[in-house]
Amino acid sequence: MENFSFYAPTYFEFGRGAEAKTGELIRKFGGSKVLLHYGGGSIKNNGIYGKVIAALTAADVPFTELGGVVPNPRSGLVYEGIELVKKEGVDFILAVGGGSVIDSAKAIAAGAKYDGDFLDFYQGKAQIQDALPIGTVLTIAAAGSEGSPNSVITDEKNQIKKGAHSELLRPRFSVMNPEFTCSLPAYQTAAGATDIFIHVCERYFSNTKEVSVTDRLCEAVMKTILYETPRVLRDPDNYESRANIMWAGMIAHNNICGVGREQDWGSHHIEHELSAMYDVTHGAGLAVIAPAWMRYVLEKHPEKFVPFATEVWGVPLDTINPMETAMRGIERFEAFLKQIGMPSGFSEIGAKKADIPAMVDKLFAKKDTEGNYVKLTREDVTKIYESVADE
Repeated sequence: MENFSFYAPTYFEFGRGAEAKTGELIRKFGGSKVLLHYGGGSIKNNGIYGKVIAALTAADVPFTELGGVVPNPRSGLVYEGIELVKKEGVDFILAVGGGSVIDSAKAIAAGAKYDGDFLDFYQGKAQIQDALPIGTVLTIAAAGSEGSPNSVITDEKNQIKKGAHSELLRPRFSVMNPEFTCSLPAYQTAAGATDIFIHVCERYFSNTKEVSVTDRLCEAVMKTILYETPRVLRDPDNYESRANIMWAGMIAHNNICGVGREQDWGSHHIEHELSAMYDVTHGAGLAVIAPAWMRYVLEKHPEKFVPFATEVWGVPLDTINPMETAMRGIERFEAFLKQIGMPSGFSEIGAKKADIPAMVDKLFAKKDTEGNYVKLTREDVTKIYESVADE
């Protein structure tokens, strides 16, 4: 196990009716004027918006609003948010939504305390030194941004999707009512579960030895997703399944499963080029890329795929041919993704084989290799893309 520092101070208010404490929590964490940040009309249609407004009003918290966040959140709205925060004297940001809304809120929080272009943080030109505090009311279990120090934003001008990382971006609090996810369409629920699962895979597929505690944590979270996702797709109002998936999403990405070990992130970065170019739902793009990544790197580095098959998928160990065991695990993963309605190739997400060179160029614009479990070259990533370019 490697040395590590880990500090994850987010306060979680979890369960039915948790949103009623939103205003109290803002006051508790020092907010006096809030930017209420959200996406489209869904939170108004399903009643979440009204409940949050009631909680803010009850605690006498003044607020201004900025809606319009879309999946794969855009830089243009972040610029608008930064200007609004400065104009209105906002000192706290409340994100009501899923990962896209929270990521956009984090970008605004950092950009509002910076004299330059906030995209400097996402392009590796500057480190975040200060940020406004944020809180979240989670409505989608997927990205884990409600507990993480990460944010991903799409630079609209250049069609590039990049991330920023800072402990200053961890939410001060997150309100998590699993009932808020019951109205999600099945496809969004499945895409979110896929994102959660692969967040864990990015940590599980590691070259670090002797990390049995985090190995077992990773396996437990993955098995929870395998068990609960089909249940909740059959019964969207199953509160217990929604609750387990929602908490799994947080655990998957606040890095409790990743401390002390090298992490990969190749699948995520390869997928980011897809969602930047085609506006693909992130979990759906990962469903296409992650199994292709697994099949490709298996031949180069099979070690971690055997316990992935036996411990997560229950594949019996073939002691004579462990590679066969490893392949069965990947096949079961692909079957699971198909079972929950996720895509498996370019044709299902609107991607084009002709754009592969452009995506590879963007991915490798400032680096020579991608990922850590197996360090992938331009040629490797091209082959991974081509393996699912089924048009």
